[in-house]
Amino acid sequence: MQAAQPRQVFVSPRRSRLQRYYKSGAGTPRMVRRSGYTLAMSLLFRDAAGPSLAPRGSVLCVGAFDGVHLGHRALLARVRERAIECGLMPLAISFEPIPREFFARGASVPRLASAREKIETLAAGGISRLLLLRFDAALVAMSAEAFIEDVLVQRAGAREIWVGADFRFGHARRGDVALLRACGERHGFSVSLMPDVEVGGERVSSSAIRTHLAAGEFDAAARLLGRRFAIGGHVVRGQQLGRKLGYPTANVRLGRRTSPIGGIFAVRVHGIDALPLPGVASLGVRPTVHGTEPLLEAHLFDFDGDLYGRRIDVEFVQKLRDEEKFDDLDAMVRQIDRDAMQARAILGMRNINFSEYTI
Repeated sequence: MQAAQPRQVFVSPRRSRLQRYYKSGAGTPRMVRRSGYTLAMSLLFRDAAGPSLAPRGSVLCVGAFDGVHLGHRALLARVRERAIECGLMPLAISFEPIPREFFARGASVPRLASAREKIETLAAGGISRLLLLRFDAALVAMSAEAFIEDVLVQRAGAREIWVGADFRFGHARRGDVALLRACGERHGFSVSLMPDVEVGGERVSSSAIRTHLAAGEFDAAARLLGRRFAIGGHVVRGQQLGRKLGYPTANVRLGRRTSPIGGIFAVRVHGIDALPLPGVASLGVRPTVHGTEPLLEAHLFDFDGDLYGRRIDVEFVQKLRDEEKFDDLDAMVRQIDRDAMQARAILGMRNINFSEYTI
């Protein structure tokens, strides 16, 4: 089978419509803003020390929030509702890097979302303040009592705290719900437990979602996430080998992020048109061309346009196969032809309704 002729041309960089992506420490707070909507969250802070983020008090939750799945979203909804009822600020405390990454000591740790994606999704959940703490040796060494007094009470202005029953915090994970409640009587905050969220009898958790993704069970993962798994980023210039082979691609670097999946996939790409565009994508190191850096390469079917610099989100619909090394480029193109045909067939018939999974 002959390779298709080039259909897509990338010309010149196009300015991203992301207006601001701010962070704050001792200086001016920085705002997150994205095209098409204004995020509900206005301020993001990184430091554990500093003036109170909620002088009139807050209703808050604490967690890694990797992926911001249906369980997280139910928690955020509860915090938002209680904050409105009590006239307090809805606030979330999270960590970067996530604790699993810190304790892995340099080993790769798959994540469901980048820091940026987590921030944006938390904002969309109605959180007005996000205290995104640096998870480092100093924070790990902080006692549970100091975390309560310095972070929860003084920095976050806690009046009502929502956590899961297995919540642990502080040095050596010595803090638990019982300690929180005991300290709450002294500091004037209450502690409420968020029940587990289940979908089809399965407990929603980030680890369960990663397990489903690793097994290629994308529909099952989507039911727990409340949406399909996707990876976002700005389109960068590559070697343009795909264009020469008849399959031009929009390339997104993963940076420091480790993906929970790899291989060849049927995808839909968001951020280009009003509706997502169908395509086929490769996520891996490209062994046939001696690649070393993990790269997401998405070929969009029947598309011609300039995407350099544009931020896109690649939604993974179904895995086609694992990445493999071919003897030569001709053999690779023949397989890409088959991948493209299979992806077209899949995307023409597959549709999943998430309305029944919305919290």
